Amino acid sequence: MRGAAARREGPRGAPGGQELPAWAELLADGERTGRLRHVEVLPARAGERADWPAWADPEVVAALERGTGGRPWRHQVRTAEAVRAGRSTVLAAGTASGKSLAFQLPLLTELRRPAGDGSPRGATALYLSPTKALAADQEARLRALGLDRPVSATYDGDTPPEVRRWVRRNASLVLTNVDTLHASVLPGHEHWAPFLRRLRFVVVDECHTYRGVFGAHSAAVLRRLRRLAARYGAEPVFVLASATVAEPATTARRLTGVEVEAVAEDTSARPRVSVALWEPPVREGAEEGADDERRAATAETADLLAGLVARGVRTLAFVRSRAGAESVAAGARRRLLQDAPPLAASVLAYRGGYLPEERRELEEGLRSGRVLGLASTRALELGVDVAGLDAVLIAGWPGTRASFRQQLGRAGRRDRPALGVFVARDDPLDTYLVHHPEALFGVDVEATVLDPSNAYVLAPHLVAAAQELPLTEADLELFGPAAGGVLDLLVARGLLRRRARGWFPARPHRASELTDLRGAGGTVRVVETATGRVLGTVEASAADSSVHRGAVHVHQGRTYVVDELDLDGQVALVHAAAPDHTTHARSRGDVRVLAVEEDAVHGPLGTARGVVEVTSRVTGFLRRRAGTGQVLGEEPLDLPERRLRTRAVWWSLDADTAVDAVGAAQRLPGALHAAEHAAIGLLPLLATCDRWDLGGLSTALHPDTGRPTVFVHDAVPGGAGFSDRGHLLLARWLTATRDAVRACRCAAGCPACVQSPKCGNGNEPLDKAGALALLDVVVAALAAGRPAATGTTAPG
Repeated sequence: MRGAAARREGPRGAPGGQELPAWAELLADGERTGRLRHVEVLPARAGERADWPAWADPEVVAALERGTGGRPWRHQVRTAEAVRAGRSTVLAAGTASGKSLAFQLPLLTELRRPAGDGSPRGATALYLSPTKALAADQEARLRALGLDRPVSATYDGDTPPEVRRWVRRNASLVLTNVDTLHASVLPGHEHWAPFLRRLRFVVVDECHTYRGVFGAHSAAVLRRLRRLAARYGAEPVFVLASATVAEPATTARRLTGVEVEAVAEDTSARPRVSVALWEPPVREGAEEGADDERRAATAETADLLAGLVARGVRTLAFVRSRAGAESVAAGARRRLLQDAPPLAASVLAYRGGYLPEERRELEEGLRSGRVLGLASTRALELGVDVAGLDAVLIAGWPGTRASFRQQLGRAGRRDRPALGVFVARDDPLDTYLVHHPEALFGVDVEATVLDPSNAYVLAPHLVAAAQELPLTEADLELFGPAAGGVLDLLVARGLLRRRARGWFPARPHRASELTDLRGAGGTVRVVETATGRVLGTVEASAADSSVHRGAVHVHQGRTYVVDELDLDGQVALVHAAAPDHTTHARSRGDVRVLAVEEDAVHGPLGTARGVVEVTSRVTGFLRRRAGTGQVLGEEPLDLPERRLRTRAVWWSLDADTAVDAVGAAQRLPGALHAAEHAAIGLLPLLATCDRWDLGGLSTALHPDTGRPTVFVHDAVPGGAGFSDRGHLLLARWLTATRDAVRACRCAAGCPACVQSPKCGNGNEPLDKAGALALLDVVVAALAAGRPAATGTTAPG
C-alpha cells in the first residue's frame, strides 16, 4: 500500500456493510482533493489475556479489575512477575496498552503489606514522571481505585510547604519528577530518611523522553538517588515503561546504571487506526512547483480540526510550538463560527506555560467531552488519560518516529476505528516523509541518544552529590569512568576539596544553582504590564528570539507585544495589541573548532567530529505581514552575546572542487548555506532529535579548516550525541539529504528543501542548485571507498 492516496476510505460504506466513522467523509471531501498522499491502515488486534497472579492482593486485583473489565493482558502479568521477583524491568509496549497496571499491581500489593517492625508505613516507592500533567493523571488514577492504602501523594514544585511535610511523613507512594528529586528531595535527604530507608521501587514512566542532555542529567540524578538509598540500607527495584523506546534494555541500563530485564511485547487489544499522510495544497495564485508554494501546516490543521469538530469527532491536534497551538485553535474557532457557531467555544489551546489550574481544567474538559477540539504542544503527548479521542492531527513532523507514534497513540482508546493525520509543513523532512511512507511505517523507532559520561553534565551532579554525602573512591564506579577526571577538575576549580576520606564541597551551593536539568537556564515570566497578570513562561534560552522588545506574543488566542525584556530579572513585560504582523528574530554567529576527535579524508572531502565553541547574538528582528509573509521592516536589538561549548560534525571540500561544482566562486556561500539547512532538516530521521536541537554554520573559507566547510552542532552545552550519530551515519544522512533536495519540485529553494524556519540570516543567501551540486560531490566521495584517517588533532 504505497504511493499517492494508497488507500482511501470514503463516507458511503465499508467492507462487510459496516458504516464508516464520521471522520471518513472528511478525507474524501472533494474540496480537499489531491492533498491525501497515502493512508496506512494499522489493523485492529484482539489481544491476549492472562490470569491474575496468585500473589496479588485481592483488594488490589478487585480495584484494577473494575478498570480493565476483566483479566489483565499477558504482557502486564509478565512485567508484574519480574518486578515482584525483584528484577529491575522495562516494559516497552504501545500507547494505551495498560503499562500503568503492569507496575501498579506489584507496587500496590507490596506497599499494602504491614511493616515488619511495627511502624505505620511499610515499603515505599517513587513514581517519576517527565511532566506534571502525567503525574497528576497518575495520581487521579490511583485515587479512582478507591483503596485505603497505600497513601499516595504528589510532591513537586507546586506543592505547598505544609503539604510537603505531610507527604514526607505519611505517603508510601510519592509521585514526583527528576527536577524535584534533584533540587529538593536529594539535598534534603535527612528529612526523607524514613522514606528512603524503606524505598522498594522506583518507577520511571515514559523513559524514552530521557534523552540527550536531559537524559544525561536524569541518569546522574538516579545515580545520586541510588547512592543515598544505599546509605540508608535500601536497594530499590527500577521499573521503566515506554510506548516508543528502541533497545529498551540498553536504554534503561544506561539511564539507571543497573541491569534491566526487558519485556518488549504488546498483547493488548487495539482498534483499527487509519493514518493519513497529508500535504497542504499549493497556495492560491501560485503555480505548481513555485517557491514557497504550500499552504501553512497550521492553517491546514485548523481547517481539519474545525471540520472534525463540526462532525462531532473528538480531536486532539499536536502543534510544534506554543504560538502554533494558539494559532490552530484560533483558526478552528473562526471556521466554526462560520459553519457551526455553537461548537466554536468547544475548541481551545493547551501548552506549557499555562498555570496548573488552567491545565487541569483543559484536561478534564477533554475527558468529559466539553472540549471537542484541543490544539496542544507536546505537553499532552505523554500518557495523560484522555480516553475517548477519535482523531489526532499532527501539524508538522514532531521530531522523531517515537514522538510520532506516541502522538498517534492518543487516538483509538475505544473499540471503534480511529484516525491519525500527519499534516506536512514546507520542510525537507516533512516533504520527504509524506512521499516516502516506508520511512514511517514498518521500521523501528530511533535509538535513544543518551551519554551519562558527559563531563558538562556530570560535574555539577558530583558537586551536588558531595554536598549530600562526601564522595569516596567507592562512588567513582557508580558515576562511571569519567568521574575521576571530572573530580580532579572540580578540585582545581575550587568547587571541591580533596581529603583523606574523600571529596567535600568547598562551599555550600543550592542544587538549583549548580545546574538546570532541562538545560534552559530557567524561565522568563511573561507579565501583562497593565494588570501585573502572569500570562505564562518561556525558556530563558529562547527569550532573546521569542520575547525580545517588539516581539509579538500569543496567549490563548490573544496577541500581545513585548515592551521590555529584562534578562537579569527574568521577566518580559507585554501589552495587549492586535498587530497586522508577526516577528522573526535575526542573529549572527560563528563556530571555532576546539578539538578534533576523529577525522578522515575521502578524496576532495574531509569529514570530522569534535568539540566546538559556538558564539551567537540576536541582532534584530523582521516584521512580516500576517498571512502573506511580506517583510514590512527590520528593527535592531542590542542583546548580549551567548557562548556555547558543544559537539559538532563537519565536512569540508577542496576549494577548487567546490567552485568547479557550483560554477562560480560567488555562488559558493549560498550553496553551502542551502546544504547546511537541508542536512539539519534530515538528521532527525536518524537520531532522536528535532531540528531545534541542532544548529549549524557554513562558510566559504573557515579559518580552522582552510576550506569551504559546513558544521552541524548540538544546540546544548557539552553536546547531546546527535551530531556524533550524524558522523556515524554520515553517508546515509547526506545521501538522504541530497535525495530530498533533488526530489523537491521548486526552482530556487523553498521551505520543503533548503529554507529553514530558524535561520538567523533570513534564509539569505541560498542556492538550491549549487547545494545539490555540492551534495553530489560529497555523496560520491563518501561512496568511492574507505577513507584515509588523518588522526586526532587539536587546534590551538
